[in-house]
Amino acid sequence: MNDSGARTDPVTPASESGVLEGELHAAIARRVREYRQERGLTVGQLADDSGISKGMLSKIENAQASPSLATLARLSSALGVPVTSFFRGLEEEHDAFFVPAGHGREIVRQGTRHGHRYQLLGTNRGSAKRVEPMLVTLTESSEVFPLFQHPGTEVIYMLQGRVVYGCGSARYELRQGDSLQFDGEVPHGPVQLVRLPIRFLSIIGYGQVADPG
Repeated sequence: MNDSGARTDPVTPASESGVLEGELHAAIARRVREYRQERGLTVGQLADDSGISKGMLSKIENAQASPSLATLARLSSALGVPVTSFFRGLEEEHDAFFVPAGHGREIVRQGTRHGHRYQLLGTNRGSAKRVEPMLVTLTESSEVFPLFQHPGTEVIYMLQGRVVYGCGSARYELRQGDSLQFDGEVPHGPVQLVRLPIRFLSIIGYGQVADPG
């Protein structure tokens, strides 16, 4: 209530707010109207039950106003639904990283000079990595085979050729269709190139909190 006795609502008209716009307004409007009608309530009845003015409730249902969280909490209580239910149906934005065949970003790692090619196939926004998929191509025999160590868990899936892959003291002969999963902290890498060219998919998962840089 204000000093004149008129009821006021903690909402911001849509024309004055840059926070909740477009699809968000429309989604909230649809959900409020849907839940009100399911319960057989008129706009006036829901206004009385929620303590929101009838005029403002009408604006919300017509996507003409941006309800604050406090207003959504009132509607949630009056309609008996979680606050999050008002956002149901919104399109969520997801990261997608498309790499056409042969266009993976080249990265330089130990062993590149020995005919080892590394192409990054994906990345995450921000500084912290969660997963790093890479296409590895080995085309030249070499007496020097670099061993790697890094945080996280790595999975290798063989696409072409044959290689003896070392992981700690163990050795695995990998052929097309074989896979190998191991702890990235253990020294690992190819120790014998049996049949060239060799191509395999390497996927490193870093978990939720690790930031390997």
